[in-house]
Amino acid sequence: MIQDPALKNQSRGRDLTEAERSFADTLERIYETGTHDFAKVVEALNERKAPRPSGESGEWTLEVFEAELKAINASHDAAHAEHGIGA
Repeated sequence: MIQDPALKNQSRGRDLTEAERSFADTLERIYETGTHDFAKVVEALNERKAPRPSGESGEWTLEVFEAELKAINASHDAAHAEHGIGA
């Protein structure tokens, strides 16, 4: 339980985009099945025809999965640098 509601989003430099929120929700559903191996996660993303948060098209691969996560992290890092913590 969070003691101070003001700290709920302290690690965010910005809000998630709709595409990132959808991707996060899809990953949560996959992880809830007990799937944690990234190769299996990629298979599940393809089975669910999950869109990429970047908006690019094509099948998911391990390389694409890694690139999408890195892009999201880089965007959040940039937001932290510009706006500080707790968007």
